[in-house]
Amino acid sequence: MESEDTKKTQEMKTDLNLLLECLKHQMDNAFSQKEALVTIHSICQQNSNASVYFREIGGLVFVKNLAKSSEHSMVKEAALYTLGAIAEKNVYCQQTLCTSELFEDLTWFLSNDSNINLKRMSVYVILVLVSNNRTGQTLVRETGCITVLSRLFRTVLSKHELDLSDKNVFQSYQLWSSVCSTLCVCVNNPQNDDNQMFCCSLFPHANEWLKNCMKPEIIRPICSFIALTLANNTYVQKYFISVGGLDVLAQVLMQLESDSHETLSSAKLAVVVTKTVDACIADNPTFGIVLCKYHIVSKLLALLLHESLDSGEKFSIILTLGHCTEDCEENQYDLFKHNGLPLMIQALTESQNEELNKAATFVLYNCKKITEKLSLSLGEYPFDENETQQLKDINVNEKNFEEHWKKAKEILHRIEQLEREGNREEIQRENYQDNISSMNISIQNTWKNLNGDHICQDTKAEGKDKSHSRQLQSYKSHGVMSKACTNDDQMKTPLKSANPVHACYRQSERNKTLYKAKSSCNQNLHEETTFENNFASQSSDHVFKHPVHIAKNIKQQLPVTGCIAVEKSLNSRNFSKLLHSCPYQCDRHRVIVEAEDRYKNELRKSLICNKKILLTPCRRRRLSNESTTPGGIKTRRIRKNFTEEEVNYLFNGVKKMGNHWNLILWSFPFQQGRKAVDLAHKYHKLTKRPKCAAS
Repeated sequence: MESEDTKKTQEMKTDLNLLLECLKHQMDNAFSQKEALVTIHSICQQNSNASVYFREIGGLVFVKNLAKSSEHSMVKEAALYTLGAIAEKNVYCQQTLCTSELFEDLTWFLSNDSNINLKRMSVYVILVLVSNNRTGQTLVRETGCITVLSRLFRTVLSKHELDLSDKNVFQSYQLWSSVCSTLCVCVNNPQNDDNQMFCCSLFPHANEWLKNCMKPEIIRPICSFIALTLANNTYVQKYFISVGGLDVLAQVLMQLESDSHETLSSAKLAVVVTKTVDACIADNPTFGIVLCKYHIVSKLLALLLHESLDSGEKFSIILTLGHCTEDCEENQYDLFKHNGLPLMIQALTESQNEELNKAATFVLYNCKKITEKLSLSLGEYPFDENETQQLKDINVNEKNFEEHWKKAKEILHRIEQLEREGNREEIQRENYQDNISSMNISIQNTWKNLNGDHICQDTKAEGKDKSHSRQLQSYKSHGVMSKACTNDDQMKTPLKSANPVHACYRQSERNKTLYKAKSSCNQNLHEETTFENNFASQSSDHVFKHPVHIAKNIKQQLPVTGCIAVEKSLNSRNFSKLLHSCPYQCDRHRVIVEAEDRYKNELRKSLICNKKILLTPCRRRRLSNESTTPGGIKTRRIRKNFTEEEVNYLFNGVKKMGNHWNLILWSFPFQQGRKAVDLAHKYHKLTKRPKCAAS
């Protein structure tokens, strides 16, 4: 392997020696010299050591002298092209060629009436010698070469209307583009302040080109030249803005952004102009005020939404937004109005590019400063008059924006109010259910008293009273608590003190009383339905009102007559005994006693058959649902341990719903047979012993 490399190296050296001899002995044959120079260029491009060896044998100096002394233009062009390629390939060759003598020769080529190709080759050699070489940047200025390049920049293209299809115009454009590139490396990489100061005299001419020609072939080279000349030089930036350069760039950016919706090239070109704008204001954020009148921030945000841009181009746009909003409140408000903050947050969350995330954070930090400043009251901090006036003007301009915020706050306040009403409704519903359960017993006792009050009615009235009793119990079974229940409860006290055997009063007065009670019941049932429909806006105090004391009126109107006169007070315990012991029973009393006896017989039979005493409908339903074994013994539920999933469901439910065990039981897929009390016991057990595993 080493022998092959050595052989190739030896062959390369032999070829270069022969080609150099050919150049020396073929001075009269321009074509042969051109062919030899092209071959030398090809060998040096293929082998990095060839350039070093060609310099060692003196070939580099000979080619340089050949370019100066040859009478043939194509030999000069080939020699300059070979010198540029070798210097670009090897830094030692670049240092060898970087002399004031060569720069003077190149300046002479550019100044004379040479052909365009020779000038292009001369500009190419200058570009290679100056690139990444501070010595070359100094020599290009001291030898006056940069002056000649500046003149070419102004004069090569005389018309703003370019027709690149024309061969001569295209060659002139290629020379002008090479001059722009050479001026860029003269002022930057590394940065050279003296050359930047010299090249800033070309800004007015560059502005004219930007105003009159929107072709990418012109905008790209000029924007590169402006950006590199402005970079990190405050004086040059101020001069560029003073001659209207930033205004011109803003106008070009607006035009390109509007065209970007139709053509992709316009979007790419708008990014190039954006980078140039950023170079103008990066070191002087106060210059961002110039861009306010053009609403550049909104244009940049619209450009940022273009789908064809890559992460690097988006980074340039966001960085420019950061510099625009760094010290300009108007631009910050423009960012707020056009939904810039959501875009920055989206860039932070979706992008994996670290530089892009830093730029978005920079923009958000700038907006945070203006937000804090506007949140302060003018009276709390002593702003100066200018800041106060600016804030007032901004508030006037943003009046519509504030109105939208007010509407949003009103909606939020309404939502919170509805939530509070929903919580209040839930509390009232729980109180309502408690009241229903607490008044079931009072309803039964009241109904017993009503039966005692109606014992002296005739058979027809008794049938109506029983029908009325069934209607009230039907309402009770459906969970309807009417105000009539309260009326009946209040009737209990006066009816207790009245003699229940005062049954021989007038039929007309009794019918009136029954009609009033029935009307009151119907009216209360209607009110109770209204209560169910509007439960959220009513309270239990409004529902359970105290009606007129009907029983008291009955006591005052009914005559105090009866079959039996009893001095002591009557109750449900001694009333039946007194009726059975009465020696003078009327027909009505006799019917009541017979009905009571029949009911007791049926109750006794059911006790013998079912071994159970069914006292109330609620007790009957509960007993009917209980599971029993054939021997009559109630079965015990099978124990089911809580799984890890159920424990997780339990804690998640408590976190979301609190200690509403029924809601938690219904909201999560617990095992069949779980009850709310099981969840409560398990939660309390786990909270007392948090480290205990699931049982």
